[in-house]
Amino acid sequence: MTALNLPPLPPIPGDATGRNVVDVVTEQHDELLDLGELLAAAPHDQRLAGVVIAALSRHLSAEEQYLYPAVRLVVPGGEAIADRELAEDHELLITLKRLADGEPVAAGLVEGMRRHVAADAEELLPVLVAMAPVDELIRVGNRFETAQEAAPTRPHPSTPSTPPWNKVVDPAVAVLDKVRDAVTGRATYPKDLNR
Repeated sequence: MTALNLPPLPPIPGDATGRNVVDVVTEQHDELLDLGELLAAAPHDQRLAGVVIAALSRHLSAEEQYLYPAVRLVVPGGEAIADRELAEDHELLITLKRLADGEPVAAGLVEGMRRHVAADAEELLPVLVAMAPVDELIRVGNRFETAQEAAPTRPHPSTPSTPPWNKVVDPAVAVLDKVRDAVTGRATYPKDLNR
């Protein structure tokens, strides 16, 4: 096993390449902030709200499945950091649910998204980069992206938020979400907004 508790990979000649989890999360944070700014400017745009809900739901699910467990394993004080992040993410999921239910909470959600991004960028990600080998960060990045595609597109604050159960429940719930999305024609990706 590796420092991040991932099964071993066969030896790779040369340096490992690819997108590491920090790059993936940072890129997603930028996208979420952009979506948040659009939502702040148009808080009653239901199509945009649906995309924000889906994008943030997927992102938080992937963080709970792979980023926070990595932080727990390799960052000094990682248990406390991950627990705090999970609590903040739970509050975001509750706010997302309220937005999905039609409540006027766009401004609060956008502020919560900003706090989430700032906390990760200032405290969590730099320490993770310093403590984990690059090849393992790349492997976590691959898993993170895969988990995000199999994640729910709607907020489910009552589902498990830690492994192993979230790795079982989130994909199952996601199937139901994606069926609902297909039946209703709901936009779930930023690129869908341009159609």
